[in-house]
Amino acid sequence: MLRPLLISLVLATLALGPLSPACASDDTSKVNGSIRIDDGKTVGDLDTVNGSISLGEHGQADEISTVNGSIDIGDDASIHSAGTVNGRIALGKRSRVSEGIDTVNGSLTLDEDSDVSGDVSNVNGSIRLRKAHVGGGIKTVAGDIEIGADSSVDHGIHVEKSNSWFSWGEDKPVHVVIGPRAVVKGALVFERKVELLVSDSAQIGEVTGAKPVRFSGDHP
Repeated sequence: MLRPLLISLVLATLALGPLSPACASDDTSKVNGSIRIDDGKTVGDLDTVNGSISLGEHGQADEISTVNGSIDIGDDASIHSAGTVNGRIALGKRSRVSEGIDTVNGSLTLDEDSDVSGDVSNVNGSIRLRKAHVGGGIKTVAGDIEIGADSSVDHGIHVEKSNSWFSWGEDKPVHVVIGPRAVVKGALVFERKVELLVSDSAQIGEVTGAKPVRFSGDHP
């Protein structure tokens, strides 16, 4: 689940020491420092170790990655992809991701009318959609999932069994909520214990590994 970009970033940091201040005129790399891009700016790749990354409103960037830091994408911004180890990722309203987003040990939040064309995935940490669209699927090992009202996922949900020596809390069920008028196409596959709550106005695909419990109203 961890993308090669993040693995390469960690290995490069350990092997080569501090990265250069800029890999190209529109790329930015840092070690032990955060990156902030002003509103409306267009840049290339952004990566850092031990620091957070913030892309302002209406900004544009290519690949964004960090180790030990969060990623915040402003309203109406667009990027190719985002990934972090030990940090959250938050997409602002009407933001666009042309590929996917993923994190290890961090939450993923998609605000109103945001759109991710690829997968949304993590290992541990909540995943929340607020009237958002995911063109791929949602994958996690131990993260609670909330598909908020009027959100949609095109290629299902997969809660994976941990293959790690660490159990990732497998004795506790993962909570999955599918809100009012939400649509989840494709299969919902659960390889560990989950509590699946589905609005009576939501639409979901075939479910394996859990029994949906329907609820009415805005929340379970």
